[in-house]
Amino acid sequence: MKTAADAILFQLKSLGEAQAETLARRLGISVQAVRQRLERLVAENLVSFSDRMQGRGRPRRLWSLAAGAGSLFPDTHAQLTVDLIGTVRSELGEAALARLLERRRDQITAAYRKRLDRDPGIAGGIAGKLAALADMRSAEGYMARLEILPDQTFLLVEDHCPICAAAMTCQGFCSIELDIFRDLLGPGWHIERADHLLTGARRCTYRITPAAAHNRGNRGQPARITSLSRHCEERSDEAISSQ
Repeated sequence: MKTAADAILFQLKSLGEAQAETLARRLGISVQAVRQRLERLVAENLVSFSDRMQGRGRPRRLWSLAAGAGSLFPDTHAQLTVDLIGTVRSELGEAALARLLERRRDQITAAYRKRLDRDPGIAGGIAGKLAALADMRSAEGYMARLEILPDQTFLLVEDHCPICAAAMTCQGFCSIELDIFRDLLGPGWHIERADHLLTGARRCTYRITPAAAHNRGNRGQPARITSLSRHCEERSDEAISSQ
């Protein structure tokens, strides 16, 4: 981010909504400076606000991104990707699309593992491995970060999806992400999606827990088996263009 206004937009993308005081504290600038920039961003249809009562006194003003800010966090080559998926589906069929997804999964997994293996500082440490994974995902546009929860489990947060249009056209893109994470972490860790952008959440999050603890809480439940081709459901152009 190059300017204070850019930094405010980035913070609101990550936080969802925030007061001016919170933004000022996180950015290390005055509240007055934040409010001045917020007013300019409102005029540009990039942010909006809502006033909420909380007990007695003045209402809290919470700021969030407006619809006009969507283009500042673009989907990577969105329409081209959607068109290519449609062409593969119509010309070669769902089985061919599933094979392409499997190849993408294997290539990304290999690339991530190579980069993780290059860093001796994270060998054997799950927290270091997850932090490095978040850094790699951020470099690809996912605005990812790692949170350590009070119970000492982990939450991988992705505040943006740079392939949202592709994922809306074929949810197999979402399925292979989970496969990639599971392969990288190994059998000692369980990972599941806690929030999903495509189901209405404002971001995607993944909860990571020790496999032994997860298995103790899920004994007797059948394993879920999914198919990449089953998740490649065609969506309307209107749904894609709304992103």
